[in-house]
Formats: sequence, C-alpha cells, structure tokens
Amino acid sequence: MIKTRLKKNDMVKVISGNSKGTVGKILFVDREKGKVIVEGVNIIHRHTKPKQKNPQGGIVRREAPISITNVQMMCPKTNKPTRLGMELIADDKTGKAKRMRKSKQSGEIIIS
Repeated sequence: MIKTRLKKNDMVKVISGNSKGTVGKILFVDREKGKVIVEGVNIIHRHTKPKQKNPQGGIVRREAPISITNVQMMCPKTNKPTRLGMELIADDKTGKAKRMRKSKQSGEIIIS
C-alpha cells in the first residue's frame, strides 16, 4: 500500500508520460496499486460487445489508471504544481489537534 496525500476531486498536473502537462481532476485513487484515474488523461478505446446495458455495442472511450508518482497536486493559491506537507492545526471548539494538508509552495492549508 502506497501512502499518498492525494484525494479524490483534487486538481493535479501530469508531470511525466504521454499526457505530460495536462491538468485534471482525480476521479479515483487506488492506494493498493499506487494508481490514480485523472479526468481526460490516458484515454483508452474499449471495444464492447452488444449487451442489455449497451445494446449498440461499439467503441467506448474511457480513462485508464496512471501511476500516482506521475501526478502532482496543483496549489489552489498559485495555480502551479506543488508538493504537499502536513501540519497540525488546533481546533478551537474541541481543542484537539487535526492533521491538515499544506502546500509547500504557498504555505496555504488545503481544505477538501
């Protein structure tokens, strides 16, 4: 299992591979295999037989997983790729410390 700070619905930029430079939203994170599915990245053509769900059959275009190491989080403040860190933030109401993701570039807390 790969530890990652990326989550579903995060905006990421592809930093290597055929889709290098493309920005998209994470649709799915597979921590076991270390893969992510990014919207509009690594499109494959799937040939499907006619079935009850799709009576026409034909060619279906969909996203395929890419390695989690090939994407980098986009900083919400600067809109540039950034690494992520963690910071302990004390909650005023409960007094408990909470781990929050933080942009290394701008230092801004990322809420998601």
